Amino acid sequence: MRTRASAAGAGAALAPVALLMVLVVLVAGCSTGQRVSLGGDRAGYLIAAIAGEPDQLDPHKTTAYFSFEVLENVFDTLVAPDANLEMRPALAESWTVSPDQLTWTFRLRSGVTFHDGSPLTAEDVVYSYRRIIDERLATADRFSAVADVRAADARTVVIRVHRPTPNLLTNIGGYKGMAIVSRRNVESGQIATHPIGTGPFAFADRASGDSITLRANAAYWGGRPGVAGVVFRFIPEPSTALSALQAGEIDWTDSVPPQRVAQLRNDDSVRLAVTASNDYWYLALNNARRPWSDVRVRQAIAYAVDRDAIVQVTSYGTAEANQLAIPHGNPWFTDYHRYHRDLGTARELLAQAGVERAELDMLVTADYPETVTAAQVIADNLAPLGITVRIRTVDFATWLDEQNTGNFDMLMMGWLGNIDPDDFYYAQHHTNGTSNAQRFSDPQVDRLLDAGRVEMNHQARRRIYAEAATRIADQVSYVFLYNSAVIQAWSPALTGFESRRDGAVRFRTATLAHGSAP
Repeated sequence: MRTRASAAGAGAALAPVALLMVLVVLVAGCSTGQRVSLGGDRAGYLIAAIAGEPDQLDPHKTTAYFSFEVLENVFDTLVAPDANLEMRPALAESWTVSPDQLTWTFRLRSGVTFHDGSPLTAEDVVYSYRRIIDERLATADRFSAVADVRAADARTVVIRVHRPTPNLLTNIGGYKGMAIVSRRNVESGQIATHPIGTGPFAFADRASGDSITLRANAAYWGGRPGVAGVVFRFIPEPSTALSALQAGEIDWTDSVPPQRVAQLRNDDSVRLAVTASNDYWYLALNNARRPWSDVRVRQAIAYAVDRDAIVQVTSYGTAEANQLAIPHGNPWFTDYHRYHRDLGTARELLAQAGVERAELDMLVTADYPETVTAAQVIADNLAPLGITVRIRTVDFATWLDEQNTGNFDMLMMGWLGNIDPDDFYYAQHHTNGTSNAQRFSDPQVDRLLDAGRVEMNHQARRRIYAEAATRIADQVSYVFLYNSAVIQAWSPALTGFESRRDGAVRFRTATLAHGSAP
């Protein structure tokens, strides 16, 4: 997942494709204080409330965040990130890299089967990757350095790359859009509605507008899950989901009103996790329009914006203000504090640029309320500089069109699903980046980002990205605002669930005190 609008990351801030408009569905058949009774073969199932309904369940084609919340539990990738977002063995039990760094050889686990009982082989991996590459599906850009992928034998996959690729493991393991799928499931056309994976849970059924049910995969290579299954209920309204959790009607939700976080910290009826994430929110000024093409004007705005105030109104203080994309605590973090709120410096920069007054068209969308809420703060911040902000609120489909055609002075959006530093910077800030909607171009940044893509030495690569991040902020390709938090809550009866900074929802190790796997 790349930005708040697309899990795959096509376009600057399209980023987890547009969210579906879904019906507000209350937890049906529940009396206050009673957990949903699933009965029969659904006893011991975990009930999880998510904020929207998946658009479809083909992991290679969906870009909806709600789809991936479910698919995390149905499909596997060759490697997968641990809680610290380091890549670990998954379907591949081991791998080696050739001395010239151009050939990666992966050894598959033995005995892995799909949910229909068919064995996993290297040909399934090749088919999955070739499908993404040949059909130019959502995560095809992850294979930009790949020259060839083939099966050396039934358990060995060989990937050849055009150039050293230090983030190859992240590219193939950091996104469920890189899931290994069943060819028969794809060619039958059933994958979008009845997916078959190798994951800890198998698809059971779907009640449109209400829920998706998964059952535990007793033959899972990583060990049988601790619950009999998972029911994902669609509850768009956060206050409704929270009330259901507090009443014992559901077991888990990530639809938590941020304004309730402070109160929930002292509520013994729930377990609350507010986890710092790698997601970030930003402002982008259109470098193709005057006066925003002048770096001094962009810097003036960076000095004028009150990040702390924006954090408070958008997330009630649960986010962390930041002047770069990568948050504190991340191994790629770079310390940077140039832009504190300073109207005096902002006025000086505008005077140097010859700008006394200006009007600014700010593009926001109600589909991401954070942008609308922050826009008024930003308008107030810039008014003392003689900059009048005209807030233009559109639906998200229009927002995407306007962003992609460059019809804006400034916009606000977020990127999520970032792991490797390349995820944070290349597509957004390289001259040829696929998500460089602000039309930023700087030869020094291009050189650094190109170098970071091929540098295999970790320390040298870290220095490259620290320099690139600093240059990007100095030149104000983005005005970085804050890193949001992953907020999740669950019942005290639920144990073994881990809140992660990448927001991945994985229930394999979860257990319930009031129900267990048969």
